[in-house]
Amino acid sequence: MIKLSRLSKELIERILADSIDFANGKAVQATQPIYVSNLFFESSTRTIVSFDMAERRLGLQVVPFNIQTSSLNKGETLLDTVKTLKALGLDLLVIRHPDDRYYNQLKDLDISIINAGDGTGHHPSQGLLDLMTIKQEFGSFQGLTVGIIGDVKHSRVANSDADALRRLGAKVHFSGPEDWFDHGAMMNGTYRNFDHLIPEVDVLIMLRIQHERHRQKFHLAPGEYHQRYGLTLEREKKMKPGAIIMHPGPINQGVEIAPELVESPRSRIFKQIENGVFTRMAILKNALEQRGFSFKEIN
Repeated sequence: MIKLSRLSKELIERILADSIDFANGKAVQATQPIYVSNLFFESSTRTIVSFDMAERRLGLQVVPFNIQTSSLNKGETLLDTVKTLKALGLDLLVIRHPDDRYYNQLKDLDISIINAGDGTGHHPSQGLLDLMTIKQEFGSFQGLTVGIIGDVKHSRVANSDADALRRLGAKVHFSGPEDWFDHGAMMNGTYRNFDHLIPEVDVLIMLRIQHERHRQKFHLAPGEYHQRYGLTLEREKKMKPGAIIMHPGPINQGVEIAPELVESPRSRIFKQIENGVFTRMAILKNALEQRGFSFKEIN
């Protein structure tokens, strides 16, 4: 699974249904040995740990891979590394890489690749866990208004969320520093003034400033950014009843969101983290079933 735009609405709904089943206690195990590895070329906590947890819950054989001690440090290419792991018997790889569309060089290999994030491109598993969290809350996406706020231009989460939400029937709007609005995403949403948007949203997705992807140093102090573009306590009071707050993490408290709101009644931030395991179980199961592997339900 490379990006959500390649999945049909029907497949997205099936993965969400499996995710919710897993959240409700359904358990399955692989019926034969399946070998997987997680190749993370960028730092991660939530994504890599939840993939590892999901793999183990499905009964998969997790083969450790350490970027720092691999032959990549001797000049081996990503393509040759993946070919090597396939030759050694790996069935599926979960890859996070700083390059946009790194997966294009791997498309002709007979091995399952799950994209755990490519540069500023896409983050499909985060998109699906966000969809799961919203579906749990509202039951449907039709007619919902979703605001995605912050460093949109550099956010792979914004790309994945916006495309899928729009196709499932939600209205998507962006806000934050206008210089960070990716006009290439116009087909998936429109830019709005944050204070004007706040009273309309059902779902507010706050984004971290991606300092590591900025070519020029960002000059606003954290407190100034928070007052201009962050979810302050004052802005939260203007949200309509039943509206929820989400954030893909990691969170910079007091910058994109007030500390008091991180675990407030509106917040679903830690629910998103919990749902990451269930969603990634569903993603892995679906990808492996497409390759002919099977799973059995267990008590």
